[in-house]
Amino acid sequence: MDRTLVLVKPDGVQRGLIGEIISRLERRGLKIVGMKLMQVSGELANRHYGEHEGKPFFAGLVGFITSGPIVAMAIEGNNVVGLVRTTVGETNPADSAPGTIRGDLGVDIGRNLIHGSDSDESAKRELSLFFTEGELVDYSRDTDPWIIEA
Repeated sequence: MDRTLVLVKPDGVQRGLIGEIISRLERRGLKIVGMKLMQVSGELANRHYGEHEGKPFFAGLVGFITSGPIVAMAIEGNNVVGLVRTTVGETNPADSAPGTIRGDLGVDIGRNLIHGSDSDESAKRELSLFFTEGELVDYSRDTDPWIIEA
């Protein structure tokens, strides 16, 4: 089973969309194996967005993700990175299809509600920034055979 990182960003928390976002991921058949409400430090933000350091928008990314609490989730499923990204929509909500989280709930690229890892490699790196192995729970659901073909 694959895992990925999903963050409900400060705008999603402030707008009261945590439950809606979690519900959409769970209805998709994805499983939460770790979750916490937290305040991102500047140091963690710099590590998380390190690949963008030196780009004109880097300071804005760091400033925004540290501006209020976030919800960090470790999500599990087959092809989970692709499924999450399809469920979330395009980075710019204006380009996101209706039915996606950003397409239905977002308006501005700078306030796009949610982060999802963009590759399996990024997912591993990002999960290790936000969760220790002991914070992730391995469990099965009775519904799994109805969601995932063995």
